Amino acid sequence: MPFSYTRTIRFQDTDAAGVVYFGNVLAMCHEAYEESLVKSGINLKSFFSSSAVAIPIVHASVDFLSPMFCGDQIIIFLLPQYLTSNKFEIVYKVFATDRQLLAKALTRHVCIDSISRSRKELPKDIIDWLHDWSDADATT
Repeated sequence: MPFSYTRTIRFQDTDAAGVVYFGNVLAMCHEAYEESLVKSGINLKSFFSSSAVAIPIVHASVDFLSPMFCGDQIIIFLLPQYLTSNKFEIVYKVFATDRQLLAKALTRHVCIDSISRSRKELPKDIIDWLHDWSDADATT
């Protein structure tokens, strides 16, 4: 089941034309990602400061379908997918409250050892998070 995150577009999210600046859509998607981690019981401070592993984004893309303006209420649906023992991706769909699709985004993440930078298996808490928010039980 996808995770949903509701947010209001702020003035700081917009550019000189008054619409959401392209890079800020990914920042909002990352907010949704962080909130989904919290809802799965993951401590963000520990997760992002872990010395054992890092899970960087190695690919990101966004398709813009309709402009977003300051004051707009949006809902971001996040659907993570297990890819391999050390990789997952997240599909995001950004909707207006009237259910109009505004944007689609994707981030791909790889788990690495923080010191050697070599690939490492996803930790159990991320596997559990994938189970919490994925459509299918793809990791078993």
